[in-house]
Amino acid sequence: MDINAKVLVADDEERIRRLIRMYLEREDYIVEEADNGTDALQLALENDYDVILLDIMMPEMDGIEVCQALRKEKETPVIMLTAKGEEANRVQGFEVGTDDYIVKPFSPREVVLRVKALLRRVSASHFDENETAPKNLLVFPHLTIDYDAHRVTADGMEVSLTPKEYELLCFLAKSPDKVFNREHLLKEVWQYEFFGDLRTVDTHVKRLREKLNKISKDAAKMIVTVWGVGYKFEVDDA
Repeated sequence: MDINAKVLVADDEERIRRLIRMYLEREDYIVEEADNGTDALQLALENDYDVILLDIMMPEMDGIEVCQALRKEKETPVIMLTAKGEEANRVQGFEVGTDDYIVKPFSPREVVLRVKALLRRVSASHFDENETAPKNLLVFPHLTIDYDAHRVTADGMEVSLTPKEYELLCFLAKSPDKVFNREHLLKEVWQYEFFGDLRTVDTHVKRLREKLNKISKDAAKMIVTVWGVGYKFEVDDA
């Protein structure tokens, strides 16, 4: 599934771009580069990338601004590259639609693993093609998930979600009324146990609720916080 995936690497440090490119090309990815935010945004809008690696500190436009502008047009998966002292910016990145982040200094192998994990999740979000047709459509009173079309509708209107928001919703909706703690969601949806920040989960739940709420308050209420534990997808039988 990953073979020939197209990746944009946007970072103003040539050494970092070259290193990431070398490791990704070993995995047969097609890699393109940008050394500033303006060029990165233009390339991202004009091309269909499978993943974008976006440095948070770049000239002309920073990574936050690029991601924010990109999300108005596309839901391309984005991994933000951040320095250790930029925790607030990482949270801000999630708020504008970043799917994952990697902290500098990083191992090139970690980058490859994160890209693979994100591609795997996006691909798996179509779910098992071997399942019977009825299972490819999950219907609730105010919410419908069409796995084949990779589409979510609330009260008949389409909801535009990032890949990670979509995956989080699908994971919760597949097990109605089951409570998942943040660690479990981080492991299952983000595919890693030891790198993640638990606030990643909270931020994505917040964004997911906000997007659903704009279309259907009833659909948004289905994402329930279980205080002190985690989150669940609650179906009102009434």
